[in-house]
Amino acid sequence: MTLERWENIIGNIKDNFKVEEQGNEHFDEHGGIDVEFIIFKGPLGKMKLEFITKPVVLDKKTFYSQRIGSETQVEYIYSKDEKSRKFKAHKDEDGEWKEINEISL
Repeated sequence: MTLERWENIIGNIKDNFKVEEQGNEHFDEHGGIDVEFIIFKGPLGKMKLEFITKPVVLDKKTFYSQRIGSETQVEYIYSKDEKSRKFKAHKDEDGEWKEINEISL
C-alpha cells in the first residue's frame, strides 16, 4: 500500500464514520518502526486500521561457534532510505483486537 492510498482511506473514514482515536507510534527495535493508526466505529463494529512503515532488511549476519551449547546471534542490517509498508485491519472482539484478513470478509 502506498502513502497516498492510506491518506485516501483516512479521509474516507473521517468523512463517513465516527473516529474514536488516531495517532502515531514509533518503536526503536528492528531499525525503527513507525505505526500510524485510526480507531473508528464502522459497519463491522469497532475497527482499527494500521499503516506500518519499517526499513528494508539488506543483510542478515549470523555469529556462532562450533562448540556444543554455544549461543548463536543474528544481526540484521537495515536500509537507511528504503522503506517497506504494510496495511493491517483489526476488529474489536470482546475487548481484544483480532486481525481481519481477506478470507474472513
